[in-house]
Amino acid sequence: MQSSQKYIEKIKKKVARTIVKQNLIQENDRILVGVSGGKDSMVLLDILAKIQKYSPVKFEIIPLHIELQGLYEIDKEYLNKFCEQHKIEMVYKTIEIDFPAWNKTPCFVCSSTRRKALFSSVSEHRCNKLALGHHMDDAIETVLMNMVYHGSISSLPFSLSMFAGEMQLIRPLLEMNKAQIEQYAEIMEFPTEKKLCQHSKETSRSEFSQIISEFEKLNKNARKNIFRSTSKLFPEYFPNIIK
Repeated sequence: MQSSQKYIEKIKKKVARTIVKQNLIQENDRILVGVSGGKDSMVLLDILAKIQKYSPVKFEIIPLHIELQGLYEIDKEYLNKFCEQHKIEMVYKTIEIDFPAWNKTPCFVCSSTRRKALFSSVSEHRCNKLALGHHMDDAIETVLMNMVYHGSISSLPFSLSMFAGEMQLIRPLLEMNKAQIEQYAEIMEFPTEKKLCQHSKETSRSEFSQIISEFEKLNKNARKNIFRSTSKLFPEYFPNIIK
């Protein structure tokens, strides 16, 4: 069984390889890191901060937490101390959500509002990139949800140029699965955010996560194979549906 420190080092190297392979970080990048306080974003921030210390490519990271009042609580004292240890400063931005004005589901409104706040913060902090903690399971759930709800095949790319090239969205953890994220967070003893939202257990993603677990009963490699399938499309074998 791997020691805790060896496991942390193994995952850090794996993410570093993803960054190099996908060309996610370049010299003098200023990267805004979305930190929700959950396991995914804490693992992302920790790994980027560690890579920054030895990387020959010089880059800056600015961790940002979007505060959504009344929806969950995070340990600010821990976050601040964590960032201080890595010699970076945590930034906070508070926003309020007017749910009735949207006339949409609460989860859609919440995610859209937070995403908009993150995008606007990139230019506010003179950054050219935004790093998010999406992992392999997120990508798998997304491709299945798009097929079921939208009749299209698309997922989460490693990088995406946005706003006419003014900002690049990057996902360094995309080759890590949820179990690896959770083990990393457990070893590091990251605190968990306290969710207060009454809709937090009603998301479609949680339902699709259960479906993927059922797939694994059919084939233990189902999770990894679905992820790989998004880069192995054969258009000539798709039905050409004429509207």
